Amino acid sequence: MLSTTIALNRFGLGARPDDQQPSDPKRWLLGQFDRFEPRPRALAQVPSRAQVVDQLAEYLAEQQMAGRAKRQMQPASMPVEGMPQPADKQADPLKRFLRQTIREDYLAMNSARLDSALTTECPFTERLVHFWANHFAVSVDKLPVIGLAGLLEFEAIRPHVLGKFSDMLLAVEQHPAMLVYLDQAQSIGPNSQVGQRIALRGGKQRGLNENLAREIMELHTLGVRTGYSQADVTEFARALTGWTVSGLGRGPAARMIGGTPGQFEFAEVLHEPGSRMIVGKRYDQSGEAQARAVLLDLAASPATARHLSTKLARHFAGDDPPPALVDRLSKAYLASGGDLPTLYRALVDSPEPWTAKPLKFKNPWEWSVSSLRAVGSRELEPQMAANVLRQLGQPTWQPGSPAGWDDIAASWAGPDALVRRVEVAQRIADNAGSALDARALAEKLFPGSLGEPTRTAIARAESPKEGLALLLVSPEFVRR
Repeated sequence: MLSTTIALNRFGLGARPDDQQPSDPKRWLLGQFDRFEPRPRALAQVPSRAQVVDQLAEYLAEQQMAGRAKRQMQPASMPVEGMPQPADKQADPLKRFLRQTIREDYLAMNSARLDSALTTECPFTERLVHFWANHFAVSVDKLPVIGLAGLLEFEAIRPHVLGKFSDMLLAVEQHPAMLVYLDQAQSIGPNSQVGQRIALRGGKQRGLNENLAREIMELHTLGVRTGYSQADVTEFARALTGWTVSGLGRGPAARMIGGTPGQFEFAEVLHEPGSRMIVGKRYDQSGEAQARAVLLDLAASPATARHLSTKLARHFAGDDPPPALVDRLSKAYLASGGDLPTLYRALVDSPEPWTAKPLKFKNPWEWSVSSLRAVGSRELEPQMAANVLRQLGQPTWQPGSPAGWDDIAASWAGPDALVRRVEVAQRIADNAGSALDARALAEKLFPGSLGEPTRTAIARAESPKEGLALLLVSPEFVRR
């Protein structure tokens, strides 16, 4: 591949028919930092956090009421013929309406994300947003997260993608999507005010939840097997107690948490008092400041620098990250105090990501975006956008675990997955119509690097639509 093709496809999101080939690829990539819009027009119509939280709070309240009513009902030995039976809770009209409204919020945000990727003039920076959103993964498998997952990307990732990693880290860990997804909002220090009240009343101990602390250390910062212990995770979880979100709380402390619904709140009544020893350092701060101090130290750790650099190198330079590139990126991260643009510049200035041969197999999101950009699409109907990604096996904001989606070819290049891409490619080609000349488009998208087998296959296609579909599933197109 030529350097222009690498810039557009490996660093960017794929070329569009009307895009100008950058004369200076590196300058074109780095110049996007000055033009990037954290809040582009595509996001202007997405539901606000207040709207989403109001709907979620109403739904959760309905769930609680239904649960109480069910517990209060006397069990009947046998249903009496002719007597009305309790309706299934999923059939309740208000619940159905609220679930549908929450789902519509998700579809709107998914559509806005795709529209932004299709229309952006800063595709490298946009790709970096997607990279970090997957690094800090949440999943809509948990119903309360459905309306919040997109907001995490729009509110915590996009504004900080060109800032310091520590700022992004703090914004993510205090976002309601992450607090709800990893059950931090209900974590109670055993010796906190609420914990002691529960113990005195002989109530069921809800206790400490270590999910957020563990994932911050293992996935978001240090990485696995980097010297921290289970005791460090537990102590960090104690430091994090009190980090919650207003308006969506459940349990004994919910009524004690004020503030604007959906906003991060520090609830002193949930916080485990005392100093902490975490990864060899003592933290004597009180309240919210304690966990914040831990986060800042984790962000500055050499282990975090290497973990992030390895993932970035894998994303841009191959499934087996080149050790020299990882070292170079780690040094840039540490020398700059975690300044992300400095890290990106070190990446762009390194030779490894500019290798002429394809280095990465596109995942379904990357392939879908690049396919739609290639045919000049600027938007897709919300339900269709969601259906395409679900069909291809990568529904938006729905990875199987907090680790996010895999970034290696083995996870995406199976025979069944390729068959589904062929089916979607045909639909995209059908929607594009017969006006696009696949032969001319192929030469424009891959100047100087289009293989003869692909060129021949397109030329022999029975129709323009078939030629376009063949281009979209060609070896040149499915790799970057």
